[in-house]
Amino acid sequence: MTTKDTPLLPQPGNRLLIGLRPSPDLDPLDRQLLRSLQPAGVVLFKGNFDHEAPAPLFLARLRQLLADVRSAVGRQRILVGIDHEGGRVFRLPERYSNFGYARQWRPFAAEVGAAFGRELASLGINLNFAPVLDVDSNPANPVIGPRAFASTVESVCDSAKAFMEAQLALGVQACGKHFPGHGDTETDSHYALPLLAHDRDTLMQRELAPFRAMASSRLPMMMSAHLMVPALDDAFPATASSRIVQDILRRQFGFKGVITTDDLGMNAVQPMLDDGDFVTRIAQAGHDVFMMCSAFISTDRLYEFTAHLARALEQGRIQADAWRASGERIARLLEASMQHDVVALDASLIDRHRLLAERITQSAS
Repeated sequence: MTTKDTPLLPQPGNRLLIGLRPSPDLDPLDRQLLRSLQPAGVVLFKGNFDHEAPAPLFLARLRQLLADVRSAVGRQRILVGIDHEGGRVFRLPERYSNFGYARQWRPFAAEVGAAFGRELASLGINLNFAPVLDVDSNPANPVIGPRAFASTVESVCDSAKAFMEAQLALGVQACGKHFPGHGDTETDSHYALPLLAHDRDTLMQRELAPFRAMASSRLPMMMSAHLMVPALDDAFPATASSRIVQDILRRQFGFKGVITTDDLGMNAVQPMLDDGDFVTRIAQAGHDVFMMCSAFISTDRLYEFTAHLARALEQGRIQADAWRASGERIARLLEASMQHDVVALDASLIDRHRLLAERITQSAS
C-alpha cells in the first residue's frame, strides 16, 4: 500500500509518536487523542497484540487496529514503531523470532536485521527503535548490558551498520539509540535520571564514537537518552540540552536525519513535564519528534505538552526556521517509509528464521 498524502506537519501534535494503551483494539481515549493531535505515528507494545489468538485472528485484529489508527489520524501515511531488539525487548507473540540479545547475535547482525525486517513489515510496522549504539562498558549497568552489541566501539559500529542496512532493505526504518550513550550508567532511566560522569575526551572516544560514525551512514533516525552528562552540559539532561543534541549530534557530527526523544513518560524526566520552560527546552534542544507512551504515563498529558509547545511557538521562543526544517525532516521520513499491509508469513520463512536462531544459540554456547 502506498500513498501520497504526507503533510509538512506544521502543528505541535504532528511531531508526536504516541504509545498506544495496552489493548489489541483502539482504546476510545487513544482514538480521541489521535484525532485531536494527528501525530506522526504510533508505538506498539506487547499489550497491542492478541497473544492468545490463533494466527488468522491475531492478524485480523492487528490489521483492524492499524486501520483504526489511520482513520483517527486522518492520514494513511504514518510511522508504526516498535522496540524490537530481541532478548527481553520483545513485544510479539512467541511464533515470531526472538534471537536473544544483540550481544548473542552480533556475528549474525545482517541476517537478524533481514529477519526482523521481514517479520516486522508483515505486521504493518515500518520503524524499529534499533540498533542500540551504546557501548557496554559497565558490568553494573541495569538497563543496557547485553542489549549492546559489544564493549568496543569498532564492534558496535560494524554490527549496527550491518543490522541497519539489512533491515532498511526490507522496508523497516532504523533508529540508533541512546544518544549520547547509556552504556556506562548505574541507573535505569525508566525509573530515575542517570549520571554519566566521564570527561569530554573519554565521552568522545567511547560513548559518542558510534553515534559519530553512524551520523554519516544511511541511518534515518536517532534517539536521545534521558541522561545528565556534566562534561557536556552541567545544567540540563540530554533531553533538554541544545549543547548535546543540537551542537554535537546535529552540528558537530552532521546528522541530517530525524532526532526523537526517548519516551518522555519515563521517570527520569516525566516529573519535569509540568514545567513549560522544560518542555520548550526539549524542542529547542533540536528534537524533531517527541515520544510519549502509555507504559509509564497517561498519554493524555500530551494535550498539555503540545499546548506548551504552541505557546512557545507563538511567543517566538522556538525559532520558526528551525521548526520548519524539523517538519521537513519528518515529512521526508514519512514519505520514505513504506506503508505495509498486515499479512501472514510463509511457513518456509519462519523455518529459515528458526534455523538462524539455532545457529545463533550454537555459536553462543
